[in-house]
Amino acid sequence: MPLFGYILHSTSTGAYYVGQAKDLKDRLRRHNEQRSHATKGRGPWKLVYQIEFATRSEAVIWERSVKAHKSRAYIDGLIVERSAHL
Repeated sequence: MPLFGYILHSTSTGAYYVGQAKDLKDRLRRHNEQRSHATKGRGPWKLVYQIEFATRSEAVIWERSVKAHKSRAYIDGLIVERSAHL
């Protein structure tokens, strides 16, 4: 079963959230229902980036790498790059 790395964008605050999940649709729903401590009170959230991985370890490595950059510009670049390839 594939796993997904994802980036959410808050339509109210402009913040990004980076995560990984098995069921991306369910995870987005839980973020928007304020059932995630990390994103509670900052939504609504819109999925702006997703990437598929074969294993959880690959997804976790991707998530940690994106978070390690601590850069909004880096995340913006990922989203623009992905949009250019669609």
